[in-house]
Amino acid sequence: MLDKWDELFLFRKKLVLPKVYEMMRWLSAVTYTCAFFYLLAAIYEYGFRISISQAGVIHAFFQGVWGVFLLYTTLKWVVGDAEGRSRTTVWTVVQYVLLYLTLVPVVFHLPEPETGVRWVWLLFHHPVYRGTVLTLLSLSQLSGGLVRLLGRRTNPSVILACSFLVLIFVGSGLLMLPEFTVDGIHWTDAFFTATSATCVTGLSTVDVSQVFTEKGQTLLLVLIQVGGLGVMTLTSFFAMFFMGRTSLSNQLMVGDMISSNSLNSLLSTLLYILGFTLVIEGVGAALIWTDIHGTLGMSPEEELWFSAFHSVSAFCNAGFSTLPGGLGHPQVMQGHLPLYLVISALVLLGGIGFPVLVNLQQNLAYFLRWLCWRVGFRRGHFQRQVHRCQLNTKIVLVMSALLLVAGTLAIVALEWHRSLEGLPVAGKWVHAFFNAVCPRTAGFNSVSFLDMSAQTLLIMGLLMLVGGGTQSTAGGVKMNVVAVIFINLWAVVRGASHATVFRRELSPSSISRCDAAFLLYLLLFVAGVLALSMAEPEASLRQVSFECLSALSTVGSTLDLTPRLGGAGKGIVILLMFIGRVGAFTLASGLIRQEKQRNYRYPSDTIIIN
Repeated sequence: MLDKWDELFLFRKKLVLPKVYEMMRWLSAVTYTCAFFYLLAAIYEYGFRISISQAGVIHAFFQGVWGVFLLYTTLKWVVGDAEGRSRTTVWTVVQYVLLYLTLVPVVFHLPEPETGVRWVWLLFHHPVYRGTVLTLLSLSQLSGGLVRLLGRRTNPSVILACSFLVLIFVGSGLLMLPEFTVDGIHWTDAFFTATSATCVTGLSTVDVSQVFTEKGQTLLLVLIQVGGLGVMTLTSFFAMFFMGRTSLSNQLMVGDMISSNSLNSLLSTLLYILGFTLVIEGVGAALIWTDIHGTLGMSPEEELWFSAFHSVSAFCNAGFSTLPGGLGHPQVMQGHLPLYLVISALVLLGGIGFPVLVNLQQNLAYFLRWLCWRVGFRRGHFQRQVHRCQLNTKIVLVMSALLLVAGTLAIVALEWHRSLEGLPVAGKWVHAFFNAVCPRTAGFNSVSFLDMSAQTLLIMGLLMLVGGGTQSTAGGVKMNVVAVIFINLWAVVRGASHATVFRRELSPSSISRCDAAFLLYLLLFVAGVLALSMAEPEASLRQVSFECLSALSTVGSTLDLTPRLGGAGKGIVILLMFIGRVGAFTLASGLIRQEKQRNYRYPSDTIIIN
């Protein structure tokens, strides 16, 4: 016979818990719905001019969402299953603690002014604090659901392309809100600008500094940041960092997107990506502010905004500027050479790729450990490592140095008495260096491309074609691809049986993929030039070619053709920017059905070349 405690346990297990779990599933669905509509309501409040009555309704809705999150979080911890608790991370707990701290003003009265805890009460009572917590919770909920939804054996290439497409459409709609523009904007211009910002290109059919308000420029900055890092990178970060461990299929999908070598390093790779981004952009903004402080006639708030916007735009290789005419504005052309050097450094760091940054950080950490060991008079055992610098890192760094030196010298030689005329000697070298860096997909320019010679524009086109490194914020064919093609070419010319570099042999699959990616890029470029020349018959072939190369490589440089594009021309450039950001080879491999691995091979044969 069962005693009363056994009966109570069975009653709880068989009758109570199933109903509780069913209620939690319904409440979870309600929480997802509230998170979605909370973000929509916040956008409506931020983007429209609302009346007092509308503000009261929105505030009441925010209060309701706050109550739903509190209820769901409390029940999840009280009656949730043990498996759910085990999947909770430390950061999830921190997130919930921040939510419960919003109860402080509800439970306690406002302290007296002379008490030291009054500012604590005011902090937790402030609408910005509560809004930040609710936004973080909403993003965490929706990101976790999205990653779980998309992780069902879906092609990562298709997911990546769709995520960029969704962000572009959302950004286009937001840019058309009344509070984001001065006098409104046509939907084609909004769609073009959102695509350019999301794809970190920098081309624009309107003057960003004159058309968009501070809110609109803030939205552009968000699109640039999210587009530069990758939509699914941020989504996966929220899902894995705040929502606990995800399924194996989800982790494999995210790992494929960010090229993580193992599942154990997946979260650390995401943290490295976001950490490098925030630190580099923060340091860059501080250096920019140091150079412009008190010199451009801006208020302190405007100087900080200018510094932050250009730091993010430079690191993400976007090329957007809040100045009329960009960085060629007369106010910054005189006496601000450090600004151009900082922008160049940010562009280079964003363009070499996150795997290279991670590898450089690992080498720096190894060197510091070795230095501490030497300073400590070699006490204990120091474990030496071999092959610390990866082949990908060596290729990217060597290619970057070659392109920078060759580009700078070529611009100095060709433009010394042309577009650089009138600048001091130091200014000519700095601006030559700056304009050699930016065509590698940044899109900034300090001198007009219309003043440059045809030879310089050809060099600019070659730099745009090469672009930056793989897994970076840059576009183009990528330095890694171009390097592999030339290494293989040199091996074939010499009659070598294998292509080698830095005492490493390149795999045949890497060579074939690089050749295919380069050929596909050229085919798309030719198709874009043909289509745009038909859509814009009055434009010269040089303008059309330069525009297509700039769009496909996500550079943002123009020969003054973008502002004069018609509807069809804008559509062609938009398509080229999207393909250039997602990656033509990635998009093609995601859309075309992949052939299954065969266990047999056909007889080989040779093709006559000469």
